[in-house]
Amino acid sequence: MKFAVINFPGSNCDMDLYYAIRDGIEQQVELVDYRAESLAGFDGVLIPGGFSYGDYLRSGAIAVHAPIVKEIIRFANEGKIVLGICNGFQILTELGLLPGALIKNEQGRFICETVALKVVNNQTAFTNGYEKDEVINIPIAHGEGRYYCDDKTLAELKANDQIAFQYLENVNGSVEHIAGVTNKQKNVLGMMPHPERAIEEILGSDDGLKLFQSIINYQVKVNN
Repeated sequence: MKFAVINFPGSNCDMDLYYAIRDGIEQQVELVDYRAESLAGFDGVLIPGGFSYGDYLRSGAIAVHAPIVKEIIRFANEGKIVLGICNGFQILTELGLLPGALIKNEQGRFICETVALKVVNNQTAFTNGYEKDEVINIPIAHGEGRYYCDDKTLAELKANDQIAFQYLENVNGSVEHIAGVTNKQKNVLGMMPHPERAIEEILGSDDGLKLFQSIINYQVKVNN
C-alpha cells in the first residue's frame, strides 16, 4: 500500500505517522502538503495529530478549508481508507465524515498519559488484528478530546457498530467513554489516542502496531 500523511500548518505528529508506516509495517508513505490538490496514486490517507492552524476558532475548524480536503472527502466517499488521529479526528468530525464532535476535556486541562482502551468492534479495516474486547494501552495527548454526540446519534453509533474503541475509565468525560468511531461504511476511523506512538515496546507499548497491520490485512482481502 501507499499512504499519504497530510501535513497542515501546526501538525506535529506527521513524522510519527510517517515512521509508523515506513518502519512499523514497512509500506510506502509520503508527506502531502495541505495545499496539494490530488491524492492520485495513494491507497490510504492519514491525518495526523497536532494543532492545525493553531486550533484557532476550534480544533480542526480552519483545516477543513484547505485545498487537500476535497480529495480527503473523495477518498472517504469512494470507500478508501481514511484515518484521523487526535486533531485528525477533530478534522473528520468538522468535515461531517464522522458523527459527533470533540470538545474540551471535562477536567478543563490538557491530558498527556498512556491509557487503557477496549476494542469494541474488531470487524473493521482498522481493528481486525485485535480480539473483540481486547484491552490495549495507547498514549493520549489532547485538550479537546472529549467526544460528544446527542442521544439519537449515540443510538445510531451503537446500532451500526460504529464505536471502535472505548476508554476503560472516564479519561476526559467522553460520552460512553468513546475513544474512536468509524463511519457507517467502516472505511473512515477517527480516534483521539495515538497508535502511532505505540508501535514499539521501547516506547512503552506496541499495541498500536496492530491497527496499522489491520489496514494491510483489510486491503489484501479487498484486493483478493
